[in-house]
Amino acid sequence: MRRVTILFLSTIFIWSCANDDYQYQDLTESDLLESELIALYGSLNALSFPEASDYQSIPADVKNIITPEKIELGKFLFHETGLAKNPKKEEGLNTYSCASCHQAKAGFQSGIKQGIGEGGSGFGLFGEGRTKNSSYTNLELDIQPIRSPSILNVAYQDVMLWNGQFGGVKTNEGTQEAWTSGTPKATNELGFEGVETQAIAGLGVHRLTCTPEMIQASAYKALFDAAFPEIPQSERYTDKYAGLAIAAYERSVLANEAPFQLWLNGNKNALETTEIKGARLFYGKANCYACHSGPGMNDMSFHALGMNDLEGEAVFMEVDEATKRGRGGFTNRPEDDYKFKVPTLYNLKDVHFLGHGGSFTNVKEVVEYKNKAEIENKTINRNNLSPLFVPLDLTVEEVNQLTSFIENGLYDPNLQRYEPEALPTGNCFPDADVQAKNDMNCG
Repeated sequence: MRRVTILFLSTIFIWSCANDDYQYQDLTESDLLESELIALYGSLNALSFPEASDYQSIPADVKNIITPEKIELGKFLFHETGLAKNPKKEEGLNTYSCASCHQAKAGFQSGIKQGIGEGGSGFGLFGEGRTKNSSYTNLELDIQPIRSPSILNVAYQDVMLWNGQFGGVKTNEGTQEAWTSGTPKATNELGFEGVETQAIAGLGVHRLTCTPEMIQASAYKALFDAAFPEIPQSERYTDKYAGLAIAAYERSVLANEAPFQLWLNGNKNALETTEIKGARLFYGKANCYACHSGPGMNDMSFHALGMNDLEGEAVFMEVDEATKRGRGGFTNRPEDDYKFKVPTLYNLKDVHFLGHGGSFTNVKEVVEYKNKAEIENKTINRNNLSPLFVPLDLTVEEVNQLTSFIENGLYDPNLQRYEPEALPTGNCFPDADVQAKNDMNCG
């Protein structure tokens, strides 16, 4: 009997130890990241993009429901150099497009510090070879006084541009005084969100337009008919509906093949260990998620981080004071001065100009800047800075880990799937000047 009892107790002890080993086994970095994200957001799905074809799940303007027909039309129009019908110089005719400053190969940003529409020459490999056409003066160029923001993941924001001036609802409610009549900002009166408003206004700003001749002479008429069958024909073939189609397309441009997105959707091998450690810093010690939130890692808030404005080589205009003031230049509220919109962090390693003024050449420089919290633009009073702009106390190793997560974990390698194979007009894209055609071996 005693022997049986001892044997029974030994069995219990062995089982108990084995069970303890099971319960207290070391969790992997991936396990820890998963538990931390669930604690923050409730589920991993809260950070996951839908498929580009899952139109019902992509955030949309209630006044511009996303359909595959709109996306198809918008994809063509976004890249269509045949929209370049209002150039300042005849040689600019049919030579540029929306995609001139938002190339897929550059993460839908510009491959150069200051994007050039009309008056640009060349393309290179990812837009880095575009330069000023020597026959244009600086005043004749189609350029902006701030770095071209990406259209990637814009479905997750309701205002557009660094100062958030486009968008007639939600974030911009209460800013009606700034919607100056006779300026592009008056487009806010249409009552659309920022993606739609900017797309409509941007056509005029960038000297682009749909002409009846182009529509009738190509497949565009049928594409407009399919996208907007409910709109009277007298209104259908206009820049307004071209803009709404472009906006629908832009909303479908999601970085859902990035390793972090694959990891969120169950592929726990999609991220390297260094990238996972960087993600844990992003959502932990570094507090990046306080601003770069949600699936798009962007936000509807504006922050002053003391970064420089556009300046130096390859900048072809003097930056005006309104642009320097950021959100304050739009709202004219002193408390908004030097604040700029939080951008997406996906596909940043495609370009070498980061920050609203393109003053950083890579992601690591930005991480180091945030880590030290020492202002770059000495003309800005520190009292104007965001309360979140504080030293992060990251080690050299942690800086490298965080950089690796942003550069590699958030990098979708196949954004060219959002480009058309060819345009209905047969035109070259995203640029169609002589040098660009040579660079791209087109036409």
